[in-house]
Amino acid sequence: MPTVDIHQHLWPEPLIAELSRRRQPPLLRGSILELAGERESEIDLGAHDLDARIALLDRCGIDVAVVSFPPTFGVDDLPVDEATALLDAYDSGILELSAAANGRLSAFASRAPAAGFVGVCMGAPELLDLDAAAPRLDELQQSGAVLFVHPGPAHPPSGAPPWWAAVVDYTAQMQAAYAMWHARGVERWPALRVVFAILAGGGPFQLERLRSRGVSGREILDDNVYFETASYGRRALELCLATFGVGQLLFGSDTPVIDPEPTLDAVRGFGDAVADALCNENPSRLLF
Repeated sequence: MPTVDIHQHLWPEPLIAELSRRRQPPLLRGSILELAGERESEIDLGAHDLDARIALLDRCGIDVAVVSFPPTFGVDDLPVDEATALLDAYDSGILELSAAANGRLSAFASRAPAAGFVGVCMGAPELLDLDAAAPRLDELQQSGAVLFVHPGPAHPPSGAPPWWAAVVDYTAQMQAAYAMWHARGVERWPALRVVFAILAGGGPFQLERLRSRGVSGREILDDNVYFETASYGRRALELCLATFGVGQLLFGSDTPVIDPEPTLDAVRGFGDAVADALCNENPSRLLF
């Protein structure tokens, strides 16, 4: 079984070109990324080169990276024609890169299940309106594809520090999406397999608080719900492993936004059995 990182981002050239043509966020000015509501950030575009990415995978001992279009770009808030241009550029470009990668890349589609993709990536805020999301969720369940829930656009308050979006907004979105999925989603789409990025924003940490409000721990355990590990270390992973067992966690890194090695080292620090489950057995069972 391959060793898999289920949470990476790779921008194909057509997407970079489309972002560079834009005059309103999301856009690129050289290597500067502008997103609505967030501070400008400098991007290492070399990190989105296929050869460079494969070299990084080799250094980390990863066989396959699963990549996705970042919902943090706020494409769903754009006019339809602008959103379509960006998403078409991503989906077509990433399929070309996947074909050129000789099995080292898999990808989540940006909109709907499609040939060549292992599932669909959706922004966490979309799960707060399940009726609106229902057509996509119905299609995902019927197709047997996987849903990857990722943070969406952030809206930090004025004067917030640079880390606010990633540490506060993104985690809050993921906790809300996870809570809504268990409150209303699981019963409507019981067969849909869902992966929540960044440990559902720490959603599993709230189980004792849920019990204090009359929700039993058993009610929120579901074999079709998985948690991805990006940015977290040993203490957070210990809690999730103790709560959900080794079968519900998947290694992911959020490369190139985050250095993959600290979380990968934490996962491997639990020993071969846990590392094999998170990096090999669980993603292979889920995706391939």
